Order: sequence, then C-alpha cells, then structure tokens
Amino acid sequence: MTEKKHLLARSAAIASITVAVILVLMKSWASWLTGSTAMLGSLADSALDLIASIATLTGVWIASMPADEDHRFGHGKAEALAAIFQVMLITLSAFGIAVRAITQLVDGGKTAAAEEGIAVSAIAIVLTFALLGWQRYVMNRTRSLAIQTDHLHYKSDLLLNLAVIAALMLDQYAGFGLADPLFGLAIAAWLGWGAFSAARDAVDDLMDREWPEERRLAFVEAAAQHPELSNLHDLRTRTSGNRDFVQFHVDLPGEMTVEQAHDIIERVEEDLCKRFPAMDLLIHIDPVGHVDEPDNPLVEEDEFAKLEDDE
Repeated sequence: MTEKKHLLARSAAIASITVAVILVLMKSWASWLTGSTAMLGSLADSALDLIASIATLTGVWIASMPADEDHRFGHGKAEALAAIFQVMLITLSAFGIAVRAITQLVDGGKTAAAEEGIAVSAIAIVLTFALLGWQRYVMNRTRSLAIQTDHLHYKSDLLLNLAVIAALMLDQYAGFGLADPLFGLAIAAWLGWGAFSAARDAVDDLMDREWPEERRLAFVEAAAQHPELSNLHDLRTRTSGNRDFVQFHVDLPGEMTVEQAHDIIERVEEDLCKRFPAMDLLIHIDPVGHVDEPDNPLVEEDEFAKLEDDE
C-alpha cells in the first residue's frame, strides 16, 4: 500500500472516531430523556463503535508499517486482529441489549420524550450517511479489512437509528408498548449477525484462506497470456491485510540459461503485478518434464490445462 493509501485509511478511521464521539454524546442525552431500550441499544452500539474505531485506527497504523527483519511479510494482519477485537465488542453489545430488552418486556416499560429521541436519531442518520460515503471511497482504494469491518458497524447503525425512530413512534403515538423492547431484540439480533459476518472475514485473513475461485481464475487467465510459460501448477494465494501474496511453479525448457529464464520471469512478474496491484509474487521454475513429489497432497494440476478443459 502506498503512503497515499495509508493516509486515506487513517483519515477514514479518524472520521469514524469523530462521528462516534458526537453520536455517543447525543445518544447519552436522548437515552436519559426517553428511557428507551432501543435508544439505549443504539447508544451502546455507538459507544462500542467508538472503542472499535480507535482499535481500527491502531490496526491501520500498525498495518501501514513497512516490513522489517522480524516481520518480513509486513504487518497487514494487524487489521484482522483489530477486526476480531471489534467483533468481540459487537457480540458483547448484542448480548447486553438483548438482556435489557427481555427485562423490559417482562416489566412492560414505557418510553418518554419521543420527539427528542427521534431528532437525535435523525441527526445520527445524516452523520452516518456522510461517514459511510467517505469509508466507501477509502475502501475502494485501499481494500483495508479494518475499515471494511468498521464500515459494517456504521451500515448497521442506519438500521439501528431507523429502528429507534420506529420504536418511539409506535410506543408514544400508536400506544404499542411492546414496540421498544421488541425493536431492542431485533437490534441485538442484527448486531449478532453482523459480528458473525465480520468474524468470518477476519478469520479467513488470519488463516490465509485461498482467494475466491473467480479471482484465482482471473489470475491464471492473466498468466496464460504469456505463451512462454507452461504447466502453471502449485498455485498458492492468500491475503494479509491490504496485501496479496501469490506463488506458483511453472515449467521452462531445461536447456534455457539462467539468464534467459530470469528475463522471462521478470517480464511475467512485472505484468502480473500491474494487473494485480499490492501483490507480492514468487515464481518457482521447474524444467519441462519435472515431476513433483507424488505423495504431497497439495500438489496441484496444471492450471493452464484446467482453463482449456473449461473452454
């Protein structure tokens, strides 16, 4: 990731912290006035968003550090760790909101000061829309996992704030007293699902999951445009934070000199790295006719041959 991309990711994290501080202050006041479980759930989510956004900024900052002697693949996984921390906070928030909502269902609680609560939620929606727009701009240019997870929080905030408005209106103006705790339970369920989705992406990053099949196929198709290569096999792909790592074996004629083989691989690497930015590429050369260890379960077939079969 270039310095410009690092600055973009940090700006998104700082914007997230700023919005979270404003929302926490407003929703604290609104929760005190209304006594609404839905509003309290929205406040808890914003408070955790603030902590998570600070974790995001920390993760983005660490991930932007260049590779060093102890971390030769870079520090990209700091973003996945920040995302896992956010997931833990979201899960705790969902549990607390669910407990409060169930308690209010049993007690038959009532809300108050609906106008103030609705106004605060409307302002929160406007601020959240602005933040989501900036985060989307940054995500498209940096592929930051931590910003993506933070983005998920604030996308859910839109529904949270709409739910608060609906709960207060149904409770205060339609006389449906169960609306607030029921919406509180719905918010808790939404947060729980968001936590599961974010955790899955972060774990995939930490566990070096292979690229999606469509992206692997696009990579092989790009490599196949170099006719000097044959028998591309043992393709390995993974993503760490905002960087991709790819390696594969390829056959070249055994009578070719080291210098000739080196020049070919240099051209291939330059082309593939242009097509797939922010990628570290390692290519291993085998002489034509070489057979890899047959007992290795990870030895893969010729990817070029698979392309021809699909056609």
